[in-house]
Amino acid sequence: MGFYRFDSPYDWGRVAPYKKIAAQAEGGMVDLSVGSPVDPVPMSVQQALAVSTDLANAHGYPTVAGSETLRMAVPTWFRVNRGVDFEAIDADFVPTVGSKEAVALMASLLHFGPGDVIVQPAVSYPTYDIGTQLAGAKTFKAADIADVDSWRSIPGVKAVWVNSPCNPTGEVLSASQLHAIVAAAREIGAVVLSDECYALLTWAGDDDAEPSPAPCMLQPDVCDGSAKGILVLYSLSKQSNMAGYRTALIAGDPDLVRPMTVYRKQIGEIIPGPIQAAMGAALRDFNAVNAQRERYDARLRQLVGGLCAAGYDARMPQGALYVWTRARSGDCWRDMDDLAHLGIIASPGEFYGDPTHLRFSATAPDSAIADAASRLRR
Repeated sequence: MGFYRFDSPYDWGRVAPYKKIAAQAEGGMVDLSVGSPVDPVPMSVQQALAVSTDLANAHGYPTVAGSETLRMAVPTWFRVNRGVDFEAIDADFVPTVGSKEAVALMASLLHFGPGDVIVQPAVSYPTYDIGTQLAGAKTFKAADIADVDSWRSIPGVKAVWVNSPCNPTGEVLSASQLHAIVAAAREIGAVVLSDECYALLTWAGDDDAEPSPAPCMLQPDVCDGSAKGILVLYSLSKQSNMAGYRTALIAGDPDLVRPMTVYRKQIGEIIPGPIQAAMGAALRDFNAVNAQRERYDARLRQLVGGLCAAGYDARMPQGALYVWTRARSGDCWRDMDDLAHLGIIASPGEFYGDPTHLRFSATAPDSAIADAASRLRR
């Protein structure tokens, strides 16, 4: 059957004309559009990669389900950081070559197709919709994914995408909201697909209270002690600056994870052995993650300050790495043009489902964030 055709407004070629304008601005272009990390990869990761370049898992074929070391590191990370005990809830996992391929292939690997409906947030990461289209299934976009009554009575719903913290809005759903989603999905026999790639990147609000990691779909009070019908995606791209390493995973219901592992073996979707070693090191290096959190927290606050000074209704997100704010003109493309003349490039909200908004990324060097904030204050 193969992949079906897809259609999406998510085309970075549409931003190219604005980059040409920005490049001519005084001081050049400050690109706050793509969320690509710029900070150093933790030294622990670099050392693990170097040491493992000629071990058995490097010169021989790597293990699809993960090396013995990685098989220990992932459950430990979930237990320490997310309050999830794999054994207690009967969960398994499989490493993936980054989270984007995991998202894009998810519907196909779960055998969804024509006649099936996959629910996702109306404002969200575009690859959820693209992956649904590739499988030949239909997307239902919910204004509020936590409003389970808006989707649980729709015929043919087979899966529900949840993204908390959300890209682009930064919204974090509570444990009670996640629990309601799990209960509604199980009621209709749908799989919950929870993208939690920004789980440790949460931010304090106006009260400056220390934020906690976002609730996990697999924590006991959310999943009622069972991973049945739940798949969680996690990535090290942002927390450990490892986007180029392509290190991510799918964890949850073993009846869903293990068949995926078999398919991945047959099509070669396998993380290279040395990268598996690097992934394990990153999962164990809590200090590096905390240091990265502090960098992003400072950048986001500086960016919010500059945007507010420029007349935007910008606020610190609850989580993730982006400031999501309404365009001053009400049209993202008109604001893209205005910002380009300052040399600043944002992401148009239309890419994520809302053309009235813009997304500004904090994945830029400190100097670039400071420069952008200064230009916005002019």
